[in-house]
Amino acid sequence: MQQPQRFFHLHMISDATGETLLAAGRAAAAQYKDARAIEHIYPLIRNEKQLARVLDEVEREPGIVLYTVVDQKLARQVDESCAALGLPCVSVLEPVLMVFQSYLGTPAGRRMGAQHVLDAQYFHRIEALNFTMEHDDGQLPLNIEDADVVLVGISRTSKTPTSIYLANRGVKTANVPIVLDMKLPEALAEAKRPLIVGLVASAERISQIRQNRILGSVDETAFNPYTDRATISREIAYARQLCSRHGWPVIDVSRRSIEETAAAILALCAKSRENRG
Repeated sequence: MQQPQRFFHLHMISDATGETLLAAGRAAAAQYKDARAIEHIYPLIRNEKQLARVLDEVEREPGIVLYTVVDQKLARQVDESCAALGLPCVSVLEPVLMVFQSYLGTPAGRRMGAQHVLDAQYFHRIEALNFTMEHDDGQLPLNIEDADVVLVGISRTSKTPTSIYLANRGVKTANVPIVLDMKLPEALAEAKRPLIVGLVASAERISQIRQNRILGSVDETAFNPYTDRATISREIAYARQLCSRHGWPVIDVSRRSIEETAAAILALCAKSRENRG
């Protein structure tokens, strides 16, 4: 007879993006076919105030706690809090660092983020993914108020992949393109609930990405404003101007991976919730 599936909470606390924890946690959870982890990922946890909020959530929904926190004071707080709650707690990198230290004869430098979140409940992720796909590239702007996050930016600033990555963490994410000298939808300008974030990149990087996208499909010797750096610089300036006018935070994705951009946005979400009380 097949065992009924059990669910358990798996809390993953990271001072970086949480990718190391996600890989380790899922690899271990996959060995238990009759149990499914409800994942809670907390990226960029780097001070006591941030950690206190996380530990409150762990107390509300007890489960296994995995962490990669190089700050020893914060790591002790995680260990002590879990011990007081009677919860299993593992520093994922610590045993590996001890092996390296023993073999190399020198302690690790312990740099935050030297390694590289996804989400909570399965059905919540599916709902978020459906919402995100329906609201890609400016689609269905009228119910933008239902979004958790709205990403705005000119073409080729990684809006869609970042939106999907966030949706995998249960964050309902819409994205709206900024087109030079064109107004944004009124529903977006009037939105109160979602966190609206502008994505920008250097003109050089955007031009390179656009050139790779249209390679072979147009006459490469002809002038093309889509790949022209001067035109792109105007687009970027216009995007920054719009974000400044509305008070929207801006993230430069030129040298960021999708994971790093998503982690920065999640940190902004946490800060926004904190400011709202």
